Amino acid sequence: MAEINVVPYIDVMLVLLIIFMVTAPMLMQGVKVELPEASAEPVEDQDSEPLIVSVDAGGQLFLNLGDEKQVLNLATVRERVSVVMRRSPEKPVLIWGDRAVPYGKVVTVMAALQEAGAPSVGLVTENPGNPE
Repeated sequence: MAEINVVPYIDVMLVLLIIFMVTAPMLMQGVKVELPEASAEPVEDQDSEPLIVSVDAGGQLFLNLGDEKQVLNLATVRERVSVVMRRSPEKPVLIWGDRAVPYGKVVTVMAALQEAGAPSVGLVTENPGNPE
């Protein structure tokens, strides 16, 4: 009686699982920013993926929708976030601001996001004891 040998299929599945586990964290951030350090409690996990606005060291804005490497102006970011917030008003909105960016630039982005309909905007920081 001919039987199917399942062991090679399990080996392939485990290799694919390892590949996905290694590459998934690398896909999280599209723009390299140096996050400021702060001791704060993390927010509770949300079911939906957050909307992330990145501000690099040069003050350029990026959004994690569509082409993450495309530099956007503040009006475009406000418009796109407004469209997303109308579709799903409970979607969390976060800012990844480089530590070299002036405080006023981050506040301007926060104000624009709130004008776009984001009920609250979170700032992403790094734990002081967790250097990258």
